[in-house]
Amino acid sequence: MQELDELKKEAIQLLKTLIREPSYSGKEDGTAEILQQFLQAKNIPHIKKNNNIIAGIEALDPGLPTCLLNSHHDTIKVVNGWTHDPFGAIEKDGKLFGLGANDAGASLVSLVITYIYLHEQKQDFNLILAATAEEENFGPNGIKSLIDHELSPVDFGIVGEPTNMEMAIAEKGLLVIDGEAIGEAGHAARQEGENAIYKAVKDIQKISDYQFNRVSETLGTNVMTVTQIDAGVQHNVVPDSCKFVIDLRVNELYDLEEAFKEVQNICESSLKARSFNNRPSGISLDHPLVRAGQKLGLTLFGSPTLSDQANLKFPTIKMGPGFSERSHTPDEYIYIKEVDQGIDGYVNLLKALNPYEMTKIKNEGI
Repeated sequence: MQELDELKKEAIQLLKTLIREPSYSGKEDGTAEILQQFLQAKNIPHIKKNNNIIAGIEALDPGLPTCLLNSHHDTIKVVNGWTHDPFGAIEKDGKLFGLGANDAGASLVSLVITYIYLHEQKQDFNLILAATAEEENFGPNGIKSLIDHELSPVDFGIVGEPTNMEMAIAEKGLLVIDGEAIGEAGHAARQEGENAIYKAVKDIQKISDYQFNRVSETLGTNVMTVTQIDAGVQHNVVPDSCKFVIDLRVNELYDLEEAFKEVQNICESSLKARSFNNRPSGISLDHPLVRAGQKLGLTLFGSPTLSDQANLKFPTIKMGPGFSERSHTPDEYIYIKEVDQGIDGYVNLLKALNPYEMTKIKNEGI
């Protein structure tokens, strides 16, 4: 078995290799191949489904509970404002710059190394590693394609996302809502028709001012933001349609359908939710994984951002090196030392799990 310090050095090299290979959501073939080659070199049995790489499902002990280690290897597209090559994997002043370095490459390589280090050691639980695709675009060929088969034996898990190695025990749900205000076309010079933009603006102001009543102790209030707007065909035509998009983050005190209905009630525009699948998620404070984190003194919090955690049918926490605020920004980076801290944090958390409580998970389904 390799020493952990040696594996930490390999984690940085793996992260640099992943950064240098573009892996936009739905186009992760290159990074999937890199991960396969890395696991093959370590003699780790694994399978590939779509662009998801899964290890550990071939040798599960049916008498033990199963823990999933999951993070994603896809990225968003490059945003404006980069001063470094987003695929350069440039190391400077203790930082590693690159698209996906923080979200979620550092978490991914930390979990890969954690799996390699622990999978041959005797544990009171099985380990499955899933490096998944299409997280950034909520695509059907990412973790969603694994839930009913490859991940069906899982009892609990860790989802790797940048949280400064604090433990997210809850996560807001997401509603993306398409709105449309309908007016009547006319000539702008004669002020004919009914301007759909003016109608949409009234609703957008209501959305901006609206406050949901139920405030969660863990996740706070619902947050609603208009993020896109589209109207008009040319300068002299009063627009008969104005479309806009609402991003609504929902706490656990609301059903998504209920939150949607509340928004529709304040708007004259017609609204349509794209999906009701991205529901709020959470884990009990009494779960052994949370108790292990508390024993280590980890900070617990509720996360305002959505991840693949929303798709999973078993209890999970979200935790990883880096900060969420660096995600989706130009010159995204991770500190080298944060990757080391991520590996140590994951290993220590899993080693802190109570053997008796592992038995309870398997026997009682907690």
